[in-house]
Amino acid sequence: MDSLIHGFHKMTVDERRQIIREFSGLSSEDMEAMDYRMDISTAGNMIENVYTIMDYPVGIATNFKINDKEYLIPMSLEEPSVIAACSNAARYARPGGFTAYSTNSYMRGEIELYNVPDPDYAAINILKNKENILKMANTRSKTLSGMNAGAKSIDLHFVNNELIINIIIDVADAMGANIINTMLEYVSGYIEELTGGQANLRIMSNLTTERITYAYAKFDGKMLGEETVDRIIRANEFAKNDIYRATTHNKGIMNGIDAVLLATMNDFRAQEANSHAYASMGGYGPLTEYRKDIDGNLIGSIKIPIAVGTVGGATKTSRKAMLAMKIMGIHGSNEFSNILGSVGLAQNFAALRALAAEGIQSGHMKLHARNIAIAAGATGEMVEKVAGEMISTGSISYTAAVDIIKKFRDE
Repeated sequence: MDSLIHGFHKMTVDERRQIIREFSGLSSEDMEAMDYRMDISTAGNMIENVYTIMDYPVGIATNFKINDKEYLIPMSLEEPSVIAACSNAARYARPGGFTAYSTNSYMRGEIELYNVPDPDYAAINILKNKENILKMANTRSKTLSGMNAGAKSIDLHFVNNELIINIIIDVADAMGANIINTMLEYVSGYIEELTGGQANLRIMSNLTTERITYAYAKFDGKMLGEETVDRIIRANEFAKNDIYRATTHNKGIMNGIDAVLLATMNDFRAQEANSHAYASMGGYGPLTEYRKDIDGNLIGSIKIPIAVGTVGGATKTSRKAMLAMKIMGIHGSNEFSNILGSVGLAQNFAALRALAAEGIQSGHMKLHARNIAIAAGATGEMVEKVAGEMISTGSISYTAAVDIIKKFRDE
């Protein structure tokens, strides 16, 4: 089926569900999972000190075509206008869709060695015994070893006279944290024997410079208009030269990526740290790039480290997270990373287009009006009436909503 769905936002929830069911080939059990709520017992086994379960809305971004495959993309967040903007951005890129590529799933695990009697000799001794170290590490995962993945190489550097051993590990379709930390702890004793030093921290790094995703799209210049294209390019240049702007620029990228990670119960905090650290490596700047082609179209691209898994973790604990993955029809972590990179680029484009064209508040406040109406006490059909009244009068605030509700009730 085609992910270009006209009027999706105007449909009832049941109508949307039926489209999702047909698009993703969902079973009756999958449909039941849409209304499933995690029980307290399951939540209590996931984290400590549980007292309740947080409800976050989950919506669908439409219109996405990535590497010639159609996608409906679940997104979970509290901020209005994000999903609508993301879907609209995908529509602008629709003729060619998004082209994306992700490198191999290589991660770094770090062992911090201190009190090393002769650091230079120790470094050489580690490299001479590199194959033994890698072989030892790979005994910790038969799964990765059977896939010709696992520990691949060793990289050494010094930090404040401490010797830092980085083991580069191919984690395949996993996020990788647990197996990496297990490998590091297992080999650290042998490394202490080789160097005469003492191991302090043995931990995975969330900066994944060997696990990069690239995404590209051509946004229709005729739909945008020449002035808007030029203003978006100028806005991206602004972000390159102003850290205050660059921070908000990259936050717009993460609006999209985090929402998909939350819908699939992946670690969005790790991705936040990863993205912003990577953006800082040459002096903090934007993760996207924009230019204009000879036909006046806007060319957008993103280069971003992404480390996500499609096996293990909470993704397999939550029925709704598993459902979100099934809706996208993901086959492996690289495909998932390609989706995330494309969503990040789309979300960033949408924010820049809004800023460069009509201003960010126009569309955002219209959607936000419904939240304000609900907060003021509106329910059912009154939500749309109150929101509509606020929009028509240009007064979108809690106080205005309370007054409008009182007026409707008095009538």
